[in-house]
Amino acid sequence: MELINFPAILVASFTSLVVGFIWYNPNVFGTIWMRETGMTEEKARQSSMLKVFGLTIIFSFMLAFIMPTFVIHQFGALGMIGGPSEVEKALPSYLAFLADYGNVFRTYQHGALHGAMIGFFVALPVIATNCLFEQKSFKYAAITAGYWIVVMTIMGAIICGWK
Repeated sequence: MELINFPAILVASFTSLVVGFIWYNPNVFGTIWMRETGMTEEKARQSSMLKVFGLTIIFSFMLAFIMPTFVIHQFGALGMIGGPSEVEKALPSYLAFLADYGNVFRTYQHGALHGAMIGFFVALPVIATNCLFEQKSFKYAAITAGYWIVVMTIMGAIICGWK
């Protein structure tokens, strides 16, 4: 059983862009977000879109790459034997455990649950704390944290469920 599914990680990496195109659309939260940040259409056009989208994909890949350790329970068993490099040296009980439990909780729904938990218990507190010190509005914090909660929920679903 492969715990690191690179195609799933790559697909999950684009989640932030897809959700962002919807979330920050002027008909959804885009207009409110622009008002709360002081962003204008003119200022947005001055950005290097190659840089913005390129770095967004890289950062999203970093999130997607670490996500399996949070959403796939079998990583705990892998950690107990010392990691992927130690699988060949593992006791037969490890392989028997994976034969019995290798796909337990490997569903899209379970991954979405854990992804949402990461969004609520990691992204939200980080964003909200920054917003407090930067004196950003509640609307800004809610829009930004909500975006990351949705992104991490979808990432978790893709990475946990795609076997």
